[in-house]
Amino acid sequence: MWRIAGSEAPLTIDHPAEATTRADTWLTAFQDALSARDVERAASLFADECYWRDLVSFTWNLLTVEGRDGVADLLRGTLEHTDPRNFTITGEPSEADGVTEAWLSFETATGRGTGHLRLADGKAWTLLTTLDELKGHEEPRKQRRPKGTEHGANRDRVTWLEQREAEQAELGHTRQPEVVVIGGGQGGIALGARLRQLGVPTIIVERNERPGDSWRKRYKSLALHDPVWYDHLPYLPFPDNWPVFAPKDKIGDWLEMYTKVMELNYWGSTTARSATYDEKAQQWEVVVDRAGEEVTLRPRQLVFALGVSGKPNVPVFPGHDRFLGDQHHSSQHPGADAYAGKKAVVIGSNNSAHDICGALWEAGADVTMVQRSSTCVIKSDSLMEHGLGPLYSEQAVASGVDTRTADLVFASLPYRIMADFQKPVYDTIREQDADFYEKLERAGFDLDFGDDDSGLFMKYLRRGSGYYIDVGAAQLVADGSVKLAKGQVTELTEREVVLDDGTRLEADLVVYATGFRSMNGLAADIIGQEMADRVGKVWGLGSGTTKDPGPWEGEQRNMWKPTQQKALWFHGGNLHQSRHYSLYLALQLKARAEGVPTPVYGLQASHHTS
Repeated sequence: MWRIAGSEAPLTIDHPAEATTRADTWLTAFQDALSARDVERAASLFADECYWRDLVSFTWNLLTVEGRDGVADLLRGTLEHTDPRNFTITGEPSEADGVTEAWLSFETATGRGTGHLRLADGKAWTLLTTLDELKGHEEPRKQRRPKGTEHGANRDRVTWLEQREAEQAELGHTRQPEVVVIGGGQGGIALGARLRQLGVPTIIVERNERPGDSWRKRYKSLALHDPVWYDHLPYLPFPDNWPVFAPKDKIGDWLEMYTKVMELNYWGSTTARSATYDEKAQQWEVVVDRAGEEVTLRPRQLVFALGVSGKPNVPVFPGHDRFLGDQHHSSQHPGADAYAGKKAVVIGSNNSAHDICGALWEAGADVTMVQRSSTCVIKSDSLMEHGLGPLYSEQAVASGVDTRTADLVFASLPYRIMADFQKPVYDTIREQDADFYEKLERAGFDLDFGDDDSGLFMKYLRRGSGYYIDVGAAQLVADGSVKLAKGQVTELTEREVVLDDGTRLEADLVVYATGFRSMNGLAADIIGQEMADRVGKVWGLGSGTTKDPGPWEGEQRNMWKPTQQKALWFHGGNLHQSRHYSLYLALQLKARAEGVPTPVYGLQASHHTS
C-alpha cells in the first residue's frame, strides 16, 4: 500500500523515468479530453475508486467528488466556463508501491492553479486541483512588489504614513469596506493579510482590545501543542530560532506585530451587535459597538472567523448558585496561582482540562479531574515523530518540503480515505507507548482512539474535541498526582461536586473544561437564529461518528466556502488551517469584489441546525 506522510509502511521505489512516462501519458490524455469537451472520455481516465478534490479552481467551492460518475458530473457542471488548459508536469514524478505521483500546473479562464495527481494502474486514484491566483489580480509579490516610494521632487508628496492614516480614518466611515471579518484571532488576522495583499478593503472587528488578546487572556500555562513548522502564518514565517511550542503570550505578541506589519485595518474593543443582509442592495448592514460608539458598516461580504468553536459550553447544574467557591469555564480560567493549597475539581478530560489540572498541581492545589467520556491521548513527542514529522519538522524542511508543499500534500488526501491512512500511525504509537497507556488505564482513565481507531486528527476534523496532546499532565493522572473521578455531575452543594454514583468531591474551585458549541451558535446571536439555521451546522465531515452526524459531506461543513446564505462565510481552524485555507477564501472574496463570474458547483445543503 502506498504511504501517506506518517505511515510506517516501507516503500518500493521504481525508476523515475517510468513514473514520468506514466504521468505524462495520463496528463496528455486528460488535457485532450478536456479540450475536446469529452466528459465521458475524461472520466474514463479515473479508476473505479477515485477522488477529485477541488479547491476553488473548477467549482468556486471546496468540494470532493467520488467515483467516475462524480468526476463526470463535476466536469459537465464546470468544464465549459472553466476552460482548463496548459496542464504541465512540474518537477519529477515519483513512484512507490505501484502508485505514481506528480505535481501539476494548469490554467483556467480566470486563474492559475496547482494540481497533485496519484495514478494506480495507469488510472487516476486521487486528483487535487487548487486555484493559486486570479489572472489580472495577482498579488504584488517578488517581481510585482511595490516600489514603496516615489523618487523625484513632488510638493504634493503623500508619505506611506499619511496614506495609512487617511485609510484608517476613512474606512468604515466615509468609505465602506468590501469585507467585514468578525473575529480578530489568528483566523481573522490570516485572512485579513491575504485580502490586504489582494487589494480588498477589509475591516476586522474584535471585541478584545489588542490583537493576540484571545491568547493572552487564557490561563497562563497555555502553550501551542502543535509544533512551529505547522503553525506559520501567511507571508511571515516564524524565525528559525522560534520555539517549537510557543507560549501563549509570545503568540499573542507575534499576532499583534503581524497585524501592524501587514497593515491590517483592525478594530479592537469592537463588538458586533447585529448583521442583516439587504437582498436588494446586495450588501450587509453590520452594527458594531466600537469602544462605546455605535458604527454601522455596509460590506458586500461578511466573514465569521471564530476559530473552531463558538460559545463556551457552560453546563448549569442544580445547586450551581449555592456553591460558595469559584466556578468558571476554562476559557475564563485566570491561572493556577490563586489556588495553592485549595481543592480544585476540573470537569472534563481533554486538552484544556489536562493543561489546567497540570498547572493547578504545579501551583500546589489538590486537583481532581472528572472524566465524563473517553479521551484520545497522544504523547506530543510521538505525534511529532509519527503524525507530523514527515511534513512539518526540521527534517522535512531539510528534505525540501516547504510549508506550501506540506500543506498541498496534506490537502491532496481526500477526507473519505484519510482515516485509513491515519490508523497505521496510531497503531504504531499505541505499540510504542504501550506502557504509558497501560498506566493510564490502570489509573482508571478511559482511553479511545476514535470510533474507528483513526486517532486524534480525525477526531479534530470530525468534532473538534475529545483528545489531549500530552505534554505531561497525563502522567500526573497516571501516577495519581491528579486524582481521577468518573461519571456525570448531578449537582453542586456549597462545597462539593456530586457525581451520579454518589461520589462527593470537596471543592474550592470548579473549572468547566466542557468545550465549546458550534461557531454557528455564536453567529446566531448576530445574524439571527433563522439565518443561522438556514446555513446549518459548521464544522465536521458528516462521518456518522460520535458528535459528527451524517450525511457524508466530503469537506468541512460550511468552512471557507459558499454557504446557503449569500455573501456569508466561515473561516478558522488551527493555525495550519487558518494559513492554508485563507488563500482560497480570499480568492473567492476577491473574485466577487472584482465582478469575476463565480458559478458555484455543488453548493452544500444544510442538514443540521446550529
